[in-house]
Amino acid sequence: DVQLVESGGGSVQAGGPLRLSCVASGYTYRRHCMGWFRQAPGQGREGVASIDFDGKTDYAGSLKGRFIISKDNAKKTLYLQMNSLKPEDTAMYFCAADGVRYCRGLSISDFAYWGQGTQVTVS
Repeated sequence: DVQLVESGGGSVQAGGPLRLSCVASGYTYRRHCMGWFRQAPGQGREGVASIDFDGKTDYAGSLKGRFIISKDNAKKTLYLQMNSLKPEDTAMYFCAADGVRYCRGLSISDFAYWGQGTQVTVS
């Protein structure tokens, strides 16, 4: 079974940074698309960023420049570096993976596997 376990969430002051991690197991991590999503209270889940098996990245337009997605294939770990955080970034952040090499998009339907999420609170 594919397992994705997020960590690194917490409370942070506005303007500060935070880095999320997601450790993957149960599949050939380096060959597949991975991504980050978030869900604020009372809102739908939205795509944040994705990364292809070869490292090509894509971002939600409003977040590009503040958030950086990366991965360490040797550690089977996906990262999301978040900078200049704002209160509106408060959400549960989810790691996601798909069974294809190139990400199809940043919609929920584009990903097959999900982690349980890690909470980020910005005040």
